Amino acid sequence: MESSNGFYSGDFDLDAKWLIDPKLLFVGPKIGEGAHAKVYEGKYKNLNVAIKMVHRGETPEEIAKKEARFAREVSMLSRVQHKNLVKFIGACKEPVMVIVTELLLGGTLRKFLLNLRPNRLEMHVAVGYALDIACAMECLHSHGIIHRDLKPENLILTADHKTVKLADFGLAREESLTEMMTAETGTYRWMAPELYSTVTLRRGEKKHYNHKVDAYSFAIVLWELIHNKLPFEGMSNLQAAYAAAFKNVRPSAEKLPEDLALMVTGCWNEDPNARPNFSEIKQMLLHYLSTIAPPELVVPAQVFSSKNLVLPPESPGTSSLMGGRDESGETPETEMEDKPRGFFFCFNQCY
Repeated sequence: MESSNGFYSGDFDLDAKWLIDPKLLFVGPKIGEGAHAKVYEGKYKNLNVAIKMVHRGETPEEIAKKEARFAREVSMLSRVQHKNLVKFIGACKEPVMVIVTELLLGGTLRKFLLNLRPNRLEMHVAVGYALDIACAMECLHSHGIIHRDLKPENLILTADHKTVKLADFGLAREESLTEMMTAETGTYRWMAPELYSTVTLRRGEKKHYNHKVDAYSFAIVLWELIHNKLPFEGMSNLQAAYAAAFKNVRPSAEKLPEDLALMVTGCWNEDPNARPNFSEIKQMLLHYLSTIAPPELVVPAQVFSSKNLVLPPESPGTSSLMGGRDESGETPETEMEDKPRGFFFCFNQCY
């Protein structure tokens, strides 16, 4: 049964403070698009925001699936807050499913690394980014949430490129529900081997796995941060997944510093139980960072506390996808300030 606030009470109970009034939402240019949603730059009240519009689907089965996924993502975003996670502003379900987050203009980690090639990040920068990611994952796991899609496209940089934020909870699930998860979820090149079976799964068959799938993905991302190369280069996504799952193939760790090599190989161990958790990963990264960076470059440990901070409205946040920038790095000019386009105008144009 649908309630007056636009949410179905049977899906989840969202606190009124998170409800977005679509009449106050103004939509600007599209800045991203995926299989399940489009993302626009816009304004909500006086805030610059990223507006994620989720496709509802066509058939009753598809609509029900999309609504359930939307409800799950909103529920998780509204109850988990951390300086390295996307800052959630609110959501509404009618006339279209919308998730609003604070806009960040630093771009995705994928775009940043591509623009840097053939150069690499300085080691203390790469490890610092990895530490941000580990802190975000530690927070999620402390709430019993598995992200399941950790990859550079879902990691967003602040405008000064000093901080990384984890975004896109579209595939995240509570770990208590993993026995009902579908195998082969996520993006193949970064997926843990246990997401596959040695025999082809029948359509719709479920498979159990746990939070250690994120540790595997983290190892691949860290390897990529250090080398600034695509992992399993020369292979298609499916070939990379097959090699990792059935032949225990991994990117080479030979050129990594010894401490990082031990951590990376531990994280992508074939046995999930042998992989470290993110609290351990965070401590290893902090220790390594202290050995390579001048004291002034090492962020105080309390900044990386796993305590879930409630951020004030003026705190830096991140978008659910990347912020728009042109090739010069400047934010595209729009007419939003002088002639704002209302939510319903964009709804009519885009759907």
